[in-house]
Amino acid sequence: MKSIVAGRVAASTTEFIELALGTPLELWLGVEGESEMERAARLDAARDILADNPNLPDRVSQVAAQAIEAHAPELFNVTQLPARRPAGRRQYRGGVAA
Repeated sequence: MKSIVAGRVAASTTEFIELALGTPLELWLGVEGESEMERAARLDAARDILADNPNLPDRVSQVAAQAIEAHAPELFNVTQLPARRPAGRRQYRGGVAA
């Protein structure tokens, strides 16, 4: 199955997310071993992107929900558990105590 976003075929899940968001994941998640100066520059760029595109958090939520729904649909299968009785109220079932 091909994942196509904005007319481009995504080769991996990461590329699919990057194409859907329009930014690389490293911008938001950081990279291992980055210096304080690199981190500050990355966060500054992220703030600029959010200022220019205030709808981006909504897009991120939508992409995340679609990915979960597509790849882990069992997470949306919710069943109600039977109600538990309060611990202090036990029902007498008969019988003899030992």
